[in-house]
Amino acid sequence: MNLAEALPKEQQRVRELLPLYDAIPTGVFAATLMRHALTKAEQAAASGDVVAMLRAYDELKGFSA
Repeated sequence: MNLAEALPKEQQRVRELLPLYDAIPTGVFAATLMRHALTKAEQAAASGDVVAMLRAYDELKGFSA
């Protein structure tokens, strides 16, 4: 799988985690970080900046349930 395929899948995975974090009082901070990382990933993909896309992908990979 290449970056163009992997980044959108990772974005979707993190979007699916958001409701889990939003549901717990202490999850607000992590959810905020996730939303910020998703925004950066969207901007990187839109600009076609491969380095920024790699950074965004790595950042998104760091989130877990």
